[in-house]
Amino acid sequence: MLVGPTAAGKTALSIYLARFLPDLTVVSADSRQVYRLMDIGTAKPSPEEQAVVPHECINIRFPNEPYSAGMFGKESREVIFRLLRENKRPLVVGGSGLYIRALLDGLFEGELTDPEIRTRLREEIHVKGLQGLYERLRKLDPESARKIHANDEQRILRALEIIEITGEPRSVFLARMKSESPFEPVIYGLTMDRAKLYQRIEARVDRMIQAGLAAEVENLRRLGYKRELRALQTVGYKEMYACLEGEISLEEAVRLIKRNTRRFAKRQWTWFRADKRIRWIEIEPETDFERLAESLAAEIKGHGKIGGVKK
Repeated sequence: MLVGPTAAGKTALSIYLARFLPDLTVVSADSRQVYRLMDIGTAKPSPEEQAVVPHECINIRFPNEPYSAGMFGKESREVIFRLLRENKRPLVVGGSGLYIRALLDGLFEGELTDPEIRTRLREEIHVKGLQGLYERLRKLDPESARKIHANDEQRILRALEIIEITGEPRSVFLARMKSESPFEPVIYGLTMDRAKLYQRIEARVDRMIQAGLAAEVENLRRLGYKRELRALQTVGYKEMYACLEGEISLEEAVRLIKRNTRRFAKRQWTWFRADKRIRWIEIEPETDFERLAESLAAEIKGHGKIGGVKK
């Protein structure tokens, strides 16, 4: 497993690893690369990179289709066991901490929190009123709605937050809440000096703009995908929607994308630092990824397919 903040080099290292591990298949643990039509803004592996090593769990939903950490946990486990039956070596690569937790450990209700979702729901209260959110809850999770007063803002927000994160009502989630991990994972984490990572983030955003991020978002708009969709409440997309709809300039959109990506990377660091299973690898500007991949490949071979499946 290969984790770490955005722009640290996870994709590049996984491509190099494939040179030394010909049976390798990447299982993406990125909550936005699951969506079709969202390639540039999610830094999705290029067609050339995907030709080097097969990738699973990308391009499996359209932006208007629901997806959640709970769904990923179930589906990615199925993918990994299928790969093992086919004598292939799965390498989970990504920076979506909650998705990785769902895969490895299952989920506790207390772990289900997303500040961006909570902020957006609070903003909706000002636009639609609390009654509008309560009516949504009644449609999506009538059992929870019956137990929550229509004026109980905190519990309404919490119930809707769980639905958005898991893709299912709270009552359904609680029924199958946490399952024992079938894996004994070996987890490598990429990290680097924060200032250097922020420089890489800014350079990546500039490349995204040059590669046509605005055109990608304009295509999504043309196809009828509304900016309110959860998939499009993603750094890079939400700012570019605002730009294309005349709310901010391109220069301001780029500034916000860089700022919000830095903030996202900081949250990723905070999440992964709490996982004591991760072996951290410091990446420097002069790091030779090919030599690093060769060294890691030798270790991975000694650990089996994913560090071991519990008997």
